[in-house]
Amino acid sequence: MRPSTPPLPKAGIPSLPALRHALVQRLTTEQAPLLRSLLDGLGSPLHLMLPQVFEANARAFQQTLREAGVDGQLLFAKKANKARCLVERCPGLGLGVDAASVPELVAALAAGVPGAHIGISGPAKHPALLALSLHHDCLVAMDSPEELLDYAALAQSLQRRARVLLRWRPPSQPRSRFGMDDTELAQALALCVEHRAQLQLQGFSFHLSGYDAVERARCAQRLVERCTEARGLGLPCDTLDIGGGFAVRYVEEAAWQDFIARQSPQDYHAGKTFEGFYPYASASPGPQMLERILSHAEGGRTLARRLREEGLRLLLEPGRALLDQAGFTLFRVQGVKDRPAEGYGLVTVEGMSFSLSEQWFNSEFLPDPLLLGGSASGPYPAAVAGASCLDSDMLSWRKLPLPSRPKPGDALVYLNTAGYQMDSNESPFHELPLPRKVSLEVDANSGLRWRLDEVPPVTPPLPLSL
Repeated sequence: MRPSTPPLPKAGIPSLPALRHALVQRLTTEQAPLLRSLLDGLGSPLHLMLPQVFEANARAFQQTLREAGVDGQLLFAKKANKARCLVERCPGLGLGVDAASVPELVAALAAGVPGAHIGISGPAKHPALLALSLHHDCLVAMDSPEELLDYAALAQSLQRRARVLLRWRPPSQPRSRFGMDDTELAQALALCVEHRAQLQLQGFSFHLSGYDAVERARCAQRLVERCTEARGLGLPCDTLDIGGGFAVRYVEEAAWQDFIARQSPQDYHAGKTFEGFYPYASASPGPQMLERILSHAEGGRTLARRLREEGLRLLLEPGRALLDQAGFTLFRVQGVKDRPAEGYGLVTVEGMSFSLSEQWFNSEFLPDPLLLGGSASGPYPAAVAGASCLDSDMLSWRKLPLPSRPKPGDALVYLNTAGYQMDSNESPFHELPLPRKVSLEVDANSGLRWRLDEVPPVTPPLPLSL
């Protein structure tokens, strides 16, 4: 179902209405009292997870693979969100997990994800992570010839055979600290031949920043050739991992273009400026981007066709795209400071911008939040600040077109925050507790159910009538 969005404003400060999934729309309108109750009981900020939306996103990716006739598997990039309710769904969906630490790997195993369906990434991996990966037959992406040689020695000492990918660094990423250039990749390939008793080369992966579908397809085409080369050396190379970087559409294209054309430093608190923003109105989000990658042709053959002809399995590691519309965040208003001489106000919320992470990458999470509560006072432009003693602790530097002046106890709802926004930079600064997560699910028989996401459930989720 296509997410909905309210109409664009015709005047005033720039607005950027966020797309809303039908379930999100229902929760933020019909179930607003419930959201307020959860916020009052569990504290601010509060992250609300929607695992059913996560499932639907995964199935859409899988359908794209089936339609292209490609043998593929999704590895959920767990770094994008730590919620247990997500990784718990992976085994039933046939999803693997991409992990980069011992706790992430343990969480995936504890949720029932088989080790053979877990990919291990990250640079210079900790020996404990590599040892645990060996014991559970995980697929580990090697980042350098030195790391590969050390891993072979570890495999020999533990009397195990390591399943590995060799991670390539494309020429377009010369300054990246991830992956190997062509010379290093050739060295690593030779090591796989030399230590074939300890190393089982499954295939290749690559590190590529950004959201360019064509460049990702071209990199994949290059590595198809590397797989052929490895097979010529007698290595069982049957896997190609194209990583993540699948964009998400947060707002409508018309809204985005209008916002970019109108916004200026005067629309931000303290005249704040940014070097760039996330592409919030991606033309080819998620599965559509995957379709573009698979249908890109070189030499008259699409990537999908080459994968089929070469008998190669495709791995992809979406994080943000699997989390599209799968969660949102509530912040309770703590106070409001009017600045009439400057024509806007400052809203302070209970919580900090550490829990809305885009700001800590020198950027801004731009989609408009919703206000639950308020009065009939009319439009109220306001920037939103965290409750810390840092002048830079701003959830929204932008002067938001709030529908009315908030009051203490009201709630601001930041939409579509599950992908990276919730917890990649969270901190117990000021000795405040980390925000809690709640898993919400709609059941045809028992209505709306919720449970805390902190520990595996020992009792059924609590039902609530819709």
